[in-house]
Amino acid sequence: MDRPSTALADLADLGQVRNLAAEVRRLTDRLDVFVSNAGIGSGLPDKRTRQISHDGFELRFAVNYLAGFLLTLELLPLLKAAGPARIVNVASLGQHPLDFDDLMIEHGYSGTRAYGQSKLAQIMSGFELAQRLPAEEVTVNSLHPSTYMPTKMVLAEIRLTTPRRELNCGCAASNWSDGLILWPDPLGSGYLGNVEFRTAQ
Repeated sequence: MDRPSTALADLADLGQVRNLAAEVRRLTDRLDVFVSNAGIGSGLPDKRTRQISHDGFELRFAVNYLAGFLLTLELLPLLKAAGPARIVNVASLGQHPLDFDDLMIEHGYSGTRAYGQSKLAQIMSGFELAQRLPAEEVTVNSLHPSTYMPTKMVLAEIRLTTPRRELNCGCAASNWSDGLILWPDPLGSGYLGNVEFRTAQ
């Protein structure tokens, strides 16, 4: 069995994201599944104060949304070549309305708001991309992996002694996401084991 290939980038630098996509295209001519699961939480272990990305964007918006969006578009030809292929955005139930008059949150900044805006933008772009792509070529899904799993950002910020969910819940959500679409409207919610899900109504 072939060993997996590794390509690295700083997702706070969109130039590096483009280089990452170029490296992936060099390594393979097709992708069956693309899981976008990188991000910065609402606080620790990162700073709670407003930070700027290499390109001048609010850092959480840049890393949690813009980097994954750009990487998805750059890798789309590889996904189409493998069709039917799947894009899975690991989003969150933690969302905040987008303020288009202050999208980079220069006023009244909070890490929680920044995280929530970035995750809602990720979900909204997933819906838009899904409408633009034939489902027989590429499906686009967004999921909420689970709540307060013992990840670095949760353990550092929340300081839970007992996590609400285990890491395998997040893995189960990613594996099950064939038909899973996260929708910010609480109507139509349901459960698969301990994995919360919502479907577009």
